[in-house]
Amino acid sequence: MEIEVASCSKKGAGGASHEDELRGVYLVWQDLTVVLPNFGNKPTKRLLQGLSGYAEPGRIMAIMGPSGSGKSTLLDSLAGRLARNVVMTGNILLNGKKKRLEYGAVAYVTQEDVMLGTLTVRETLTYSAHLRLPTTLSKEEVKDIVEGTIMEMGLQDCGDTVIGNWHRRGISGGEKKRLSIALEILTMPKLLFLDEPTSGLDSASAFFVVQSLRNIARDGRTVVSSIHQPSSEVFALFDDLFLLSGGETVYFGEAKMAVQFFAEAGFPCPSRRNPSDHFLRCINSDFDAITATLKGSQRLRDKPTSSDPFMEMATAQIKSALVEKYRDSKYAKMARARSQEISKIEGLEVETKSGSQATWWKQLTTLTKRSFVNMCRDVGYYWARIVIYILVSICVGTVFYDVGYGNTAILARVACGAFITGFMTFMSIGGFPSFIEELKVFNKERLNGYYGVAAYTLSNFLSAFPFLVTISLITGTITFYLVKFRSGFSHYAFFCLNIFFSIAVIESLMMVVASMVPNYLMGIVTGAGIIVRDSNDDIRLLQVAA
Repeated sequence: MEIEVASCSKKGAGGASHEDELRGVYLVWQDLTVVLPNFGNKPTKRLLQGLSGYAEPGRIMAIMGPSGSGKSTLLDSLAGRLARNVVMTGNILLNGKKKRLEYGAVAYVTQEDVMLGTLTVRETLTYSAHLRLPTTLSKEEVKDIVEGTIMEMGLQDCGDTVIGNWHRRGISGGEKKRLSIALEILTMPKLLFLDEPTSGLDSASAFFVVQSLRNIARDGRTVVSSIHQPSSEVFALFDDLFLLSGGETVYFGEAKMAVQFFAEAGFPCPSRRNPSDHFLRCINSDFDAITATLKGSQRLRDKPTSSDPFMEMATAQIKSALVEKYRDSKYAKMARARSQEISKIEGLEVETKSGSQATWWKQLTTLTKRSFVNMCRDVGYYWARIVIYILVSICVGTVFYDVGYGNTAILARVACGAFITGFMTFMSIGGFPSFIEELKVFNKERLNGYYGVAAYTLSNFLSAFPFLVTISLITGTITFYLVKFRSGFSHYAFFCLNIFFSIAVIESLMMVVASMVPNYLMGIVTGAGIIVRDSNDDIRLLQVAA
């Protein structure tokens, strides 16, 4: 078949050399079980049921199965990214040694492409390189690494194109996915995990992405990827296949031998059908009830003459039969023998610490530069608010123009000061959507071990500082001299400082709200409620003082 021709052999030509494999990472998992414990009246749920397998350097292993089969759970278990409310048992071996990976220990490409849309492809890779590569490297060395990564992932044509956001068109979906992979291979990791890298892509883009992964694996790296429903061309690029259904192993072994296993089990793949489509049809039992209804109505009309097993058995029965067939098959015996063989291989020590080798100061300066560039290019972050601040300041200044110094003007001055302070701080909510997008990038990079919370928080304040000063000076200058508050530079400076600190406090408050309520609408409502309550308290204090 075409698949057998396209798939490379176990140690065939074009693969990694023996020396590269010895320097690579052999990943083995034995009797891996993941359970969601019983909380309240909910029963205990087994997400994975005694899975065993392995992944070798120089090969791509695909984890495939229907939705809810346990693909992402298995991937997260191997990468050390399981949620805290689940319990995992079993052994995970890295080069023959038992290890439990932690967040940031290995390269992990998430399903969602989370990046700052205002940066170009080259800038995104450059900032990421400065955040993670050793500080001892020179700028030329970092540049060479970035350019080499761009060439490896085929991003030369879009290197100077912005990624794109809500107000600016950027690179395509396939280019974004390849950029996400490029960000993780900057540090040349030996072990790479990917969560459905072809999700949302057309067939051509999906093929190019997996072809890039194939080239990465041929350099002696171990690539493990979950995949939903690849095309026949994409499926032919995988070396090994782990087929899951309901947390159980349906098949594990060489991808090109899966068709043969299904044929021997009594469920042959038609010659003109995509093998992955056939596999998923055999093991997806989510629609058994609907299928049974359709079969019943068909039997009422005419008697089926086909010997199709799907007309005689429910998918759940087919899946159970396949699971039992695999346990006693030669493919399972070959997999167990190979797993025992490579579990005894003692390669190089696998680094399981943070994914960054840069100093804290280098991370701080890089994050500050990147955040400042993002704020300058994002129209909705500060520029739109500055324009509104200018217009509102002019309106307030003309309403309270030259209010005077008499006793009757005291309440007017208080009202003007309260309105300026309250409205300007309330407008800080306008930057919440942009901050939410930046926070998504922070969450992804922190989980991958790029940097810590302290460096990000401080860099965000430092990058926002020039904009906050600009807002305070513009607002303070316009209103102070139009309303003609008490003359003197010290009074003017106090007025501007009061606006600056008020806005800075609300900006910090919105950061806290965004971290606790990452939803856009709920975050706006929560932040607005807190700000309005605080503003009412300030107005009462000003009235009492007056």
